[in-house]
Amino acid sequence: MSMAQRERQALVRTMAEKGPDAPTLCGEWTVRDLAAHLIVRERRPDAAPGIMLKPFAPYLERVQEKVVQRPFPQLLDEVRTGPPFYLRPVDSLMNLTEMFVHHEDVRRGAPGWEPRLLSAADEDALWKVLTRLGRMAYRKATLTVALATPDGRRVVAHQAGDRSVVLAGPPSELLLHAFGRNEVRLEVTGAPDDVAAVHALDRSV
Repeated sequence: MSMAQRERQALVRTMAEKGPDAPTLCGEWTVRDLAAHLIVRERRPDAAPGIMLKPFAPYLERVQEKVVQRPFPQLLDEVRTGPPFYLRPVDSLMNLTEMFVHHEDVRRGAPGWEPRLLSAADEDALWKVLTRLGRMAYRKATLTVALATPDGRRVVAHQAGDRSVVLAGPPSELLLHAFGRNEVRLEVTGAPDDVAAVHALDRSV
């Protein structure tokens, strides 16, 4: 079973444990709202473009409003069973970060969370994604942003000017930050104003 598939199953278990009305890190979305988002993204190709393209957003919202009204067990089952057959060959490519990040959105939606201890292989998989997407995530920075891991790996996600901020931690925590989450455990070095500016960045990928 791929990491994407394992994260999908773990996400559904966590959603079930937290309940439909539990908060997430996705703004005002509850667990129910997040489940509906995942279903529309995978199963409604007519509406999914609205996730990225503003002209299609109103239609996406209407579709998602209908999906979110389904019974919670049905929503969980649709997330659990995954994409239609024609997307399954690219499931790992399409859904690794989606399932991992949203699993943590549910886990960290309320105070009291702790980071998970992932295997070295899973951390390596997330590092590979991070090295590809990091430059996009920090593209709006006005200073240099570097990402580093405890085992010595390092990548400059954005190069700009003389000031710099270094984010250090396991790839899993770095990836969550790159995807716009501030509920992370990282060691951050840099001038206080520069650190605050990096945390405040629009890091949408």
